[in-house]
Amino acid sequence: MFDSIKAGEIVSFHENCLFEPNWPNKRIFSDTESIWYWIEENHQHNCLLWDQEDQARRINVSDSEIAKNKRLIDQYNQRRNDCIEQIDYFLLRHLANVELRKDAWLNSETAGSIIDRLSIISLKIYQMGLQTKRLDVNEKHRDNCQAKQETLKYQCRDLQYCFDILLTAFAEGRAYFKIYHQFKMYNDPKLNPYLSGMDSSP
Repeated sequence: MFDSIKAGEIVSFHENCLFEPNWPNKRIFSDTESIWYWIEENHQHNCLLWDQEDQARRINVSDSEIAKNKRLIDQYNQRRNDCIEQIDYFLLRHLANVELRKDAWLNSETAGSIIDRLSIISLKIYQMGLQTKRLDVNEKHRDNCQAKQETLKYQCRDLQYCFDILLTAFAEGRAYFKIYHQFKMYNDPKLNPYLSGMDSSP
């Protein structure tokens, strides 16, 4: 149940996904009525986005290949943001009956946004860990990556604390957050002037 969900559980899930064979191509959750479906979907698209970002930096392929990477980056990034909103919708729907105190604070970052950041930082920790195991680099490279990984783990613990505090405070009526729609105008053919035929000059 969502009301017992803790940041530590989310981080463990993120980590387990990264070590799961055939993931992210093979999904774990299929029930769209479960918050874990959307947490996994967000994590999946962050993982796919990461790979495309790496590929887009290649200099030994044609420009058309990089263009393909850039288009996939746009698609995965849009889906990632859609999932953040779905997570927030789910949480707010289940917190709808909470009576907010008059002095309740509005948190500028939503719970879904924090989960997204936890997903990204888990990817950084995982990828930095791979660097510490490389045999084709010198010891200094591995040591530098080890130090960076420790910093990332510290940052991850801070994010976990912030997530748990926010949801606990919300459930007690001491804090709240709202849905913040991204409205990615460049991905909407009706709003992007270069796709809609609108005059884009100043």
